[in-house]
Amino acid sequence: MKLKRRGSEAISVAFLDVITCGFGAIILLLMIAQFGDPPEPEHPDDPRIGKISALQRSLFDLQRQGRELEGQHAARAQQLSTWDAEQRRLGKQLADTAEHAALNRDSAARNAQISGELKVAHQRLSEEMRRLYQQRDRSRTDLVGGVPIDSEYIIFIIDTSGSMFTHAWPKVIAQIIDTLAVYPKVKGIQIMNDMGAYMFPSYRSKWIPDSPARRNAIVTRLQTWNAFSNSSPVEGITTAIRSFYNARSKISLYVYGDEFTGGSIQNVVEYVKSINSKDASGTPLVRIHAVGFPVQFLNPPHLQQTGIKFATLMRELTRNNSGTFVGLNSHR
Repeated sequence: MKLKRRGSEAISVAFLDVITCGFGAIILLLMIAQFGDPPEPEHPDDPRIGKISALQRSLFDLQRQGRELEGQHAARAQQLSTWDAEQRRLGKQLADTAEHAALNRDSAARNAQISGELKVAHQRLSEEMRRLYQQRDRSRTDLVGGVPIDSEYIIFIIDTSGSMFTHAWPKVIAQIIDTLAVYPKVKGIQIMNDMGAYMFPSYRSKWIPDSPARRNAIVTRLQTWNAFSNSSPVEGITTAIRSFYNARSKISLYVYGDEFTGGSIQNVVEYVKSINSKDASGTPLVRIHAVGFPVQFLNPPHLQQTGIKFATLMRELTRNNSGTFVGLNSHR
């Protein structure tokens, strides 16, 4: 059998392979190739470089100045805060000073009012005492703080508290000596403190006979007499009236003090009124005189109330019991 041969192909497989590889190479070259002109390198003599450097330095300077200004602002803010605090402190101090000045003005006004109320009231001598004094050649006719001498018996009620003993005691002794001096002769004397304690316990509820020796003994004992006191004359006044009240005797109480630490003034006035009877003419049989020492006015205004209460109490007691209240302008 005769075999037929296939005819030769027009384009061989090898040629197609070559063509394909060529196209692939071209595509590869296109992918890795750079398009456009390459950038021109900066010329080292470009005039913009100096301008940029100057701008950068200006920027750095401005940043530094900004930080300095921020620091200065913070410091000034702190200083303003300190000044505000100081201004508030000075404002408070000014307000406190103004308040203190107002309190001082109020205190001065109260003192002026009290001074105006401490007027000397003249007492009327009885006909019997007028006759007695007409018969007596008196070398001294002045009064004890404006208080006339019209009694046969005298009782001293003395505040022996620490404030009096520390600040006014020499003045107290001088006042008692002056009072005794203008009573040349009396029938009896008694010395008690504001609590009703007797200077001489052996004469408890009894009159001390009047004599130069007894008077010297009283003045000597006063130098160191410092009995317990509650700074209230009420106990001494009431004890003296209850112990020595006598319808046939003319008695005067002299109260020496600087403060009243008790409660109701009106209750004291009413109680003394109930135990100190009056004679037919309406005059209390026991006169009550008082001498006020301004010791408490050495204190600040808010600590002067007990001194003001003493002045008020003594003004009422002396007015209601035919006496006189004398306020001293000095405690020494």
